[in-house]
Amino acid sequence: MRAGLIFLGFGYVLSQFYRSFLAVLTPNLQTDLGATPEQLSAALGLWFLSFSAMQIPIGWALDRIGPRVTSSVLLLLGGAGGALVFALAATPVHIMLAMFLIGIGCAPVLMASYFIFARAFPAHMFATLGALMIGLGSFGNLAGAVPLNMLVEVVGWRSALLGLSGVSVIVAVGLWFVVENPPRLVAPETGALQDFLQLKDLLKVRLLWPMFPLMLVSYAPAAGFRGLWIAPYLSEVYQVDSATIGFASSVMACAMIAGALLYGPADRIFKTRKWVIIVGNSICAFSCFSLFLVPAAGLLPSMVLFGFVGFFGMSFPLLMAHGRSFAPVRLTGRAVTLFNLLSIGGVGILQFVTGRLHAVISQLDLQSIETYQLIFLFYAGLLTIGVAFYLLSQDRLD
Repeated sequence: MRAGLIFLGFGYVLSQFYRSFLAVLTPNLQTDLGATPEQLSAALGLWFLSFSAMQIPIGWALDRIGPRVTSSVLLLLGGAGGALVFALAATPVHIMLAMFLIGIGCAPVLMASYFIFARAFPAHMFATLGALMIGLGSFGNLAGAVPLNMLVEVVGWRSALLGLSGVSVIVAVGLWFVVENPPRLVAPETGALQDFLQLKDLLKVRLLWPMFPLMLVSYAPAAGFRGLWIAPYLSEVYQVDSATIGFASSVMACAMIAGALLYGPADRIFKTRKWVIIVGNSICAFSCFSLFLVPAAGLLPSMVLFGFVGFFGMSFPLLMAHGRSFAPVRLTGRAVTLFNLLSIGGVGILQFVTGRLHAVISQLDLQSIETYQLIFLFYAGLLTIGVAFYLLSQDRLD
């Protein structure tokens, strides 16, 4: 499994890169294509929505076909193809289409890894291995900041995307040749439609219900801020250049990497999953609320608060491990993809909501800073509601 997991790690680096690079390209896309913040927010939202919409069929495919074909084919067609469309874009609509395709291409990579972790490794290692994959993959988040900004300055954003399309092809071909499928547990005589509909068995597990609201909103602030909002906020409020935006994005990306790596073993250190998740997301909510209360405290304090959102907003691997502990083993693929659907789907939906919120408020007689205040408050409120529901969940470490 080792070589396959290495290539899946490369694939997840691409996935993290593609969900975060719009923040750095925002000035270029606004100048060259006339793209507005609302259009770019919608484009990022389409990435997350197409990604999440694929999770249920990917869950079926992982259980029935295996991670090798599932990950390689989708990354080749969606990831490489979408990057090519992006490179050739002539209008903001083309950017939206490209992001939609790239979301489909990136959708199976992390879940293929989680599927292998759940089926080929001890259960107590699931959270740590999952967090390690997210932490290492998040270097793609980092690459989508200062390194991307430097590359774009040298070769232009279109050439950079052409190169990324080629890299996606190489990784997809590697996945085809080196990923090994774990033994299949689903009975071969089970019909495909019947097998697909077994997802309803997961929804009958009432112990999962209090977890769903926080799964829906926990990743949204970190992904939304790093993926887009940090760029127009810093540009409009502090009038900084693209290099400063790239640096601030890198700081937040590093915080997200550290957060993912430290959340993983936290359940074994503190002997609890529930309370690590609650405390972490509460701090993330407080950081969003602080950005609302003091939106122009200064460039450095703002960057620190964005870093806090990035660090404490990376509880996803622990949330995944907590939820998986209540799921039937035979539905492992569909369990992890359902949880991923909620997490990534929540990001996509909230990108559309915040994009629309930004557009509506911008038409009012308000300063730019007040527009972002409401976005920060919106995220803080949703996280607070999600944490309140999670208080009703049952703790479990196995």
